[in-house]
Amino acid sequence: MALNNFISETLCHPTDYISYSVSEKLAGMFPGRAVVEGESGYFNLDDYARAGLCSLVGEGSVHAQFVTSWQGRGQPLERETENGWFNVLWRGQMLDVLYVTWTESGYRSRYHWIVADTRETAEEFFRTVSEWCAEVRAEILVFEDGHFVKSKELYRSIRESSFDGLILPERLSREIQDDLPRFFASREVYERYRIPWKRGVLLIGPPGNGKTHAVKAMVNRLGLPCLYVKSLESCQGEHSGLRNVFERARRTQPCVVVLEDIDSLVNDKNRSFFLNELDGFASNTGVVVLATTNHPEKLDSSILDRPSRFDRKFYFELPAEGERLRYAARWNESLEDTMRLSGAELERVARSTEGFSFAYLKELFLSALMQWVGGDPCAPLAGIVAERAARLREQMSAAPPLPAAADD
Repeated sequence: MALNNFISETLCHPTDYISYSVSEKLAGMFPGRAVVEGESGYFNLDDYARAGLCSLVGEGSVHAQFVTSWQGRGQPLERETENGWFNVLWRGQMLDVLYVTWTESGYRSRYHWIVADTRETAEEFFRTVSEWCAEVRAEILVFEDGHFVKSKELYRSIRESSFDGLILPERLSREIQDDLPRFFASREVYERYRIPWKRGVLLIGPPGNGKTHAVKAMVNRLGLPCLYVKSLESCQGEHSGLRNVFERARRTQPCVVVLEDIDSLVNDKNRSFFLNELDGFASNTGVVVLATTNHPEKLDSSILDRPSRFDRKFYFELPAEGERLRYAARWNESLEDTMRLSGAELERVARSTEGFSFAYLKELFLSALMQWVGGDPCAPLAGIVAERAARLREQMSAAPPLPAAADD
């Protein structure tokens, strides 16, 4: 096979024959060298080279295909190799790396082959690149569509979160802030008494009362790697997704695994597999599973009630009058002096919003402010707030609750 047609002719083969045919041909082309093949998502040569840790030059006779993706306004474009042959200079040694990507049953498979003078060199290069790429540096690992991606945007969002911006009952706030830092600082104690050093924490309560904000604040406070699970679907099924999540957590520990709305992620089909990963034979040393639910009644008792799985539960109830007053006062402080409500008016707002979640309180103040801006600037803002509160109360009895994302 001519080198310039290597990839194009390879992709003409049946998908279940591609990887074998490449290995066979490389062995024939390089009889005196070692070939190491892999499909690991950890081996990202593009990122490793961009960090200046190796020099990368495309093989001129082989067309290199790159996929360029837009990451959002103001963010640099990202380029990833789809298919290509590269000459790599690493630690004074020359290697060849081949990428071939194909689609099978609607899902993408990307294999790589490393060609080096010795197997030791090829395996050491594979191990070094994979270990470097597996590290979490100022980013969050997000699991979706069966694989992890690193999100700097989510990391920046979490870095802006703190308990200072979260209104909770004093005892709940103190316990939730102290629990996980104390756990991660107590490894020696756990090991001394042969107690598994792992933890499950479950935040329970109706939507819009701060669970998401609390999760982000905890992750920010701990400063440890975070694995955020958006969905468990993958080409091999949800069992494979669960396995990938926990395997990555064990390799990344100490770390936090976030399962937001766990009642929508764990179902009758995958529950047994989830419980086995959470509390089975495999050791989850240093892994904290931090989950939230708006609907604890949907959770099986094996998840909700067994202490060894979620041994700490925190309940986020609807805010009491004092907490509603604190929220209203904080919002009031952000206004200009001429717009602010008086202390008596704030107290009336707090009394009139019984049963409101923080999400509904946020909606109340934002909608009142927008109505005031678009109307008569001489109209008293307190009157508009009272009117909007009455309307929202009517809506609360007729409409489904605001989505959990309003926790923020």
